[in-house]
Amino acid sequence: MKILVTGAAGFIGMHVCQRLLERGDEVVGLDNLNDYYDPQLKHDRLAQLAPHAAFRFVKMDLADRDGIAKLFADEKFDRVVHLAAQAGVRYSLQNPHAYVDSNLVGFVNILEGCRHNAVQHLVYASSSSVYGGNEKTPFSEQDAVDHPVSLYAATKKANELMAHTYSHLYGIPTTGLRFFTVYGPWGRPDMAPWLFTSAILENRPIKVFNHGKMLRDFTYIDDIVEGVIRSLDRPAEPDPTYDGAQPNPATSRAPYRVFNIGNQDPVPLMDFIAAIEAATGREAEKEFLPMQPGDVPVTSSDVSVLTAWTGFTPGTPLPEGVKRFVGWYHGYSVR
Repeated sequence: MKILVTGAAGFIGMHVCQRLLERGDEVVGLDNLNDYYDPQLKHDRLAQLAPHAAFRFVKMDLADRDGIAKLFADEKFDRVVHLAAQAGVRYSLQNPHAYVDSNLVGFVNILEGCRHNAVQHLVYASSSSVYGGNEKTPFSEQDAVDHPVSLYAATKKANELMAHTYSHLYGIPTTGLRFFTVYGPWGRPDMAPWLFTSAILENRPIKVFNHGKMLRDFTYIDDIVEGVIRSLDRPAEPDPTYDGAQPNPATSRAPYRVFNIGNQDPVPLMDFIAAIEAATGREAEKEFLPMQPGDVPVTSSDVSVLTAWTGFTPGTPLPEGVKRFVGWYHGYSVR
């Protein structure tokens, strides 16, 4: 198959491209290589993909309506994995327009490309952030997600609504994946695993928000990629049991699905820090701080629906995943 992967220079995107290439797919990777964090890391990720003859990179912004339309028309993709987005909950408080341009305008451009070029299946990144102020855990796709606590979360909820509209109007199979906290080699430098590891190794204090009283559904990158590929390989279908009088938020009469994709085993933040301390062989100096605006104290996934649909089951224990990340970080940071 010929597959477009947006956000190909990103953390999850690079790993998804690798898996698709390894199994013999042709992959076109798209990214704008913005400076939300050091673009050198993005270039280094792309260097991992460059040796594959079946990979081609296109530098383009999602908000480039004409460019995206031409790309779809020229390439005639079979399927699309849309992972590009302006990420980060806290950054959305500082630069809201970046989220509108990328996550809303950009997503419409992707949907339009799929609509006009007979794309067989669109898999796109949603986020566990859509659960917002929900207090019932674990989070289920059956839960209402109408109370976001950040603009980032609101844009991801909007993506789900937009995808449903296109599935309903044009019959495009769409699958949204609500990612929970993803970590592993080549991860993002603005996320806790990198921030904690770099600070510990450089003898700097780590910032522990909400005084450490947080639970996170940390999911190892290899498990996430497995779930993405399994989802891509089973296009969304209309739900024959859908009842408009008691609507299921995660299915439809249209070919539309939304799934949680996580580890379904939330870990106290202090336990995660302890795993990094064990992997680095050093104790962290901790600076305990209040909760940050837009953040939530708990993320916890119920992935049973995705398991039933695709057979996905996360399998990487946290200590092993953290050990792999710290080992990669050592090698990357001393180059």
